[in-house]
Amino acid sequence: MSRSSRLNYFPMPVKKIFTWVFCSVLLIGAIMAQKPEAANWIWQEDDGPQNTWMCFRKSFEVPEVPTRAMTFISAESKYWLWINGELVVFEGQLKNSLRENTYYDVIDIAPYLVEGKNTIAALVWHFGKDGFSHRNTGKGGFLFEADLNSQKLISDATWKIKVHPGYEQSKGGGQPNMRMSESNIRFNAMKDISGWQNNAFDNTNWQTATVKGAASSAPWNELVKRPFPLFKDFGLKAFTNDKSIPHVSLGGLISATLPYNMRVSAYLKIKADSGQVINIQTDQYDGWYDFGEGPGLRSEYITKSGEQEFETLMWTTGNEVLYTIPEGVEIISLKYRELGFPAEFKGQFSCNDPFYDTLWSMARRTLYINMYDNFMDCPDRERALWWGDVVNQSGEVFYTLDTNAHGLIRKAIHTLVDWQRPDSSMFSPPSVLWSAELPQQILASIGWYGFWNYFMNTNDSTTIIEAYPAVRKYLALWKMNENGLVQHRRGAWDWADWGKNIDIEILDNCWYYLALKAAIPMAQMSGFDADTAEYARRMKSIEDHFVSEYWLAENQFFISEHLQIPDDRANAMAVNAGLVEPQHYAGILEVLNSQQFASPYMEKYVLEAMVKMDKADASLQRIKTRYSDMVNSEYNTLWEVWSGLKEGTINHGWNAPNTVLSQNIAGLSPTKPGWTEFEVMPRMGSLEQVTQVVPSVNGLISTKHEITADSYQITLVSPENTNAIVGIPKTKDWKTIKVNGDLIWKKGKPKSSHVEYLGEDSEYIRLRLGSGKWEIIADK
Repeated sequence: MSRSSRLNYFPMPVKKIFTWVFCSVLLIGAIMAQKPEAANWIWQEDDGPQNTWMCFRKSFEVPEVPTRAMTFISAESKYWLWINGELVVFEGQLKNSLRENTYYDVIDIAPYLVEGKNTIAALVWHFGKDGFSHRNTGKGGFLFEADLNSQKLISDATWKIKVHPGYEQSKGGGQPNMRMSESNIRFNAMKDISGWQNNAFDNTNWQTATVKGAASSAPWNELVKRPFPLFKDFGLKAFTNDKSIPHVSLGGLISATLPYNMRVSAYLKIKADSGQVINIQTDQYDGWYDFGEGPGLRSEYITKSGEQEFETLMWTTGNEVLYTIPEGVEIISLKYRELGFPAEFKGQFSCNDPFYDTLWSMARRTLYINMYDNFMDCPDRERALWWGDVVNQSGEVFYTLDTNAHGLIRKAIHTLVDWQRPDSSMFSPPSVLWSAELPQQILASIGWYGFWNYFMNTNDSTTIIEAYPAVRKYLALWKMNENGLVQHRRGAWDWADWGKNIDIEILDNCWYYLALKAAIPMAQMSGFDADTAEYARRMKSIEDHFVSEYWLAENQFFISEHLQIPDDRANAMAVNAGLVEPQHYAGILEVLNSQQFASPYMEKYVLEAMVKMDKADASLQRIKTRYSDMVNSEYNTLWEVWSGLKEGTINHGWNAPNTVLSQNIAGLSPTKPGWTEFEVMPRMGSLEQVTQVVPSVNGLISTKHEITADSYQITLVSPENTNAIVGIPKTKDWKTIKVNGDLIWKKGKPKSSHVEYLGEDSEYIRLRLGSGKWEIIADK
């Protein structure tokens, strides 16, 4: 029987399909009802220009404050919202990653309303240019629709508007590189509009808004609800070195230290003469290898006379905010506002070696700061949805963050398939500015580690069914060679990883095989059963020819003919794809112990393969060898390349050693969609204690493993409606196993009917446990 025929494709019973379809129809109907219909897009008469900051005001009467006032808001490109002078939304609106349509936000404004006169004030930033994560419609715009029970408040020609004169075009110094849709900030406080957000402000002399079109009119088209809540605003806070910041500037640079690398809007309160220029940027403004394409983003503030305060609003990232303040300026306060994706750190990992705890936390910090409007490779240089990075990042999410983060993965999937070209090719980052297909990254994205891993962790069949038509069209582009293996597809950028000695032929076959493996259950789920026969035939062909083509028996490793040295990436992926047999492990392990060609992007797969070959200690040692420079550095995020700032950024999303620690070392992974069934198969190596918490869609799953010279103990807490397949590692010659105090196994024989015994193999004694708390103790 071939590997492809032994796969578990998790068929969905007919009753569940009917229930899913019925509930989906109801859900879609509810979402469709929550969409702005009466509001208009408004702006000034001109459509732009680029980098415009527009003020909007609308005063209205509320005879009785409603209990709820659901409000729909959209903007081209970002907005900040005040109600009666109170800041309600700090940076609303998602960047427009959709190929044709536009996102909108939903908020309840009832808590901010009062009886009598109320005023809505909004500041809209129109980028006016494309970026790697934003499509410019070519028109600035603002749309607002609130249901106030007795009345509906909509954006129309009765609103008052004014281009904010304080925002000027930044022309001097470094300008942001072409990947950024944002422009630098230059704010002239001498032109500020004091108190314009407040209820009592007189906007009589402001112009009235120009209606640019109805809610779903071009160029904004269909309005799509944002797939996760508004961003987190952690509030203004003092820098960690606040006490050492001078009260009067001596001129030059002031380094304000952040507690960790974060996304911030920078703030100042000062007393100064008019016309002085203050520059604000972070240590990562240009803190990466210079590709000659320009730096990140910065802000300039031109002072007015007297006491004043300013906040950049635009976010940047770094470990320090660098203020250049002229000599003699009185510094009353410097602060920062952390901004973040709306998810909590619910996953946890710890062990008895602090190195791995630190590494896991650094990977979590790196992941979190590279999540916002979209997953991004780095928040300082590109902010781009590179899907190879997303594959690694999405895998991390399931062990790290709460389920709100799943919305960002759904958004990434929809973005990728939405930009599929008429010739069926796919590319990332999906944008107007980039069009190059990286074939191996796309295979990884639509395959086992990408789309299918998302489904296994979420049980979200709706997204998979929506995405599969694009998957099947893309897979059809790949051809097979006469030797029974896949034909190399160059794409527009023939890229598999940074670095040298890349065995692209072997990697092609591994990634393609894994994409086919995922496509079979996706096709079945989506009603394309006829597709599966060809997928299975191609998988079988690769299985039959892979070893004979690439295994070099005299040297005991896999290699294609164009290389002289075996590639650690390729040998690892052969293991991960399941294309090798145990007799190949020793030779592959020698390659993985001796070769270090993989960048941090592919390193995750090398580490995973070592654990799969039951060499956890070798994997843990390689982790220390590879990541020691990062862990022991001054930074708290993981780098793009092993050499740090010499060739890349110090905060890059494609690092995923934490997934290996959580999924492979602690041993937790779903075996049925949505963690309804999962396995606990630890491979701890020489570690003596490992704890893991998984924030699954069914609730928190926690495990604690402790091993001594005479015993092995697992504490497991499983949420309702789940089953765990627990493996007690046969690291010692156990004589008895007890579960919650009851003897259930003795010298190879089950002793209790209260716990289901599933047998044993060379690695584990296996049990099935349901929901609840379980204490499992194996003794010698």
